[in-house]
Amino acid sequence: MSLRDSESRVSEPLRRRTTLDPVSQPSNRMIHRISMSLLFASCILKSARAFQSAFSPHNIASKTRLHSTASSVASPMADQDTSIYAQEADALSKVKSPFLKVMRDRGFLHQCTGLVELDEKLSTGVQSAYLGFDATADSLHVGSLLQIMILRHLQQSGHKPVVLVGGGTSKVGDPTGKDESRVMLTEEMIQQNIAGISKVFAKFLQFGDKDTDAVMVNNDDWLNQLKYLDFLRDYGTHFTINRMLSFESVKQRLTREAPFSFLEFNYMILQAYDFLELYRRYGTILQLGGSDQWGNMVSGTELGRRIEGAQLFALTAPLITTSDGKKMGKTAGGAVWLNADKLSEYDYWQFWRNTADDDVIRFMKLFTELSLDQIEGYSKFEGAEINQAKIILADEATALLHGRECLSAIHETISSMFKGSGSSTESLPRIIITSKELEAGISVLDLFLRLELVDSKKEARRLIQGGGGRLGETKLTDEKLSLTASDFMESNELTLRAGKKRAGVVQLQD
Repeated sequence: MSLRDSESRVSEPLRRRTTLDPVSQPSNRMIHRISMSLLFASCILKSARAFQSAFSPHNIASKTRLHSTASSVASPMADQDTSIYAQEADALSKVKSPFLKVMRDRGFLHQCTGLVELDEKLSTGVQSAYLGFDATADSLHVGSLLQIMILRHLQQSGHKPVVLVGGGTSKVGDPTGKDESRVMLTEEMIQQNIAGISKVFAKFLQFGDKDTDAVMVNNDDWLNQLKYLDFLRDYGTHFTINRMLSFESVKQRLTREAPFSFLEFNYMILQAYDFLELYRRYGTILQLGGSDQWGNMVSGTELGRRIEGAQLFALTAPLITTSDGKKMGKTAGGAVWLNADKLSEYDYWQFWRNTADDDVIRFMKLFTELSLDQIEGYSKFEGAEINQAKIILADEATALLHGRECLSAIHETISSMFKGSGSSTESLPRIIITSKELEAGISVLDLFLRLELVDSKKEARRLIQGGGGRLGETKLTDEKLSLTASDFMESNELTLRAGKKRAGVVQLQD
């Protein structure tokens, strides 16, 4: 049978039905019209997207950046075309409030609604501002440190910080900047994570009952009480799909392969409602956050205006990247955690010590409390002097998080590791093993992994094969080596080294 014959046999019943059935013919025409309409709409949508991409502010900015004029207040880090340093340079140069001056001069600003009005508010008494932190892990990492520093400066400027822990929104998951949906967390996991992330704030903020003392609240206290239909009727009418789809965070997510669930799409509504609720409970007028949250934050200011007639404000900081364009806070060893039980004081210090030359001054302004005059002095360092500036950065940043008292042990450890003086291992990460574990021997590959000096046994093998693995001062050459009790005859601890700057202690405990 030929292909044509096959097609004829398949289509013959269709022709008979189309000819003889008086109902099917109009129905087919209707289906055809609908199909053509959908096809036409699809073409229009594709053309619109192509037009929008070609003439988006980002693409236009990228084509005209060389012709832009520098602002009178130079941005330390942000894109000059979109940053507040360029867009509102004149107003920014005239701010009166100590908080906005610090934010401006140290490079914390990216966008702000109603800058002049906000400056007036912040200059006339104590104001309440909040920052939200979802409980997606049991520790915050250094990527959250910029936001914590903003809260610290806010309090030091005479205002009241509100730390919002997202016990409710963590059940939904913020889709911003994610390629796929977040893993759904159980109530038990969320509570465990809240306990973990809450520890760090007391190191940077003063909590209590005074006007400028910080408070910590959990949005589950009100989100968990909402009735779905009532919430939709009362607040859903203030959000349009058109507006929500225009936000950059939504656009980016829709272009990715992973589905964008209705659950996640609700996140911006819940975040906006948080702002309204905090205004009602604490008189909070300002939401702080990263620039990737801009759309959600603006929605909160608009909801407050429509429901309560309140003038609310949003202020964002830029997303921090290193001078080579990488997202700050990630290393070859993983996230740089703020809790000491997840990352030792020594490793945290080393993270800052390893800062690229071009980032040292910028990070001093953002992550230390060194005066701008001091930092200006360090900016003149050249050559080997830059390493001294890096040590100062590491000392100051580590002291803020872990206390200045830990620095002497870190310096002593550095001295013993690299200069051959002393033998302190107090500040190094360590693991405890027992004599029973040593009976069969413990592979050095396992020990490198347990100390988190490597991410896998394969990486540990490469380390040893490349000559970067050491046991004490002895270079390891046998990747199959196992440690037994006899290796601990002279001391109850051994030091494993991965390269020149990372080390950990294996301690024997009976």
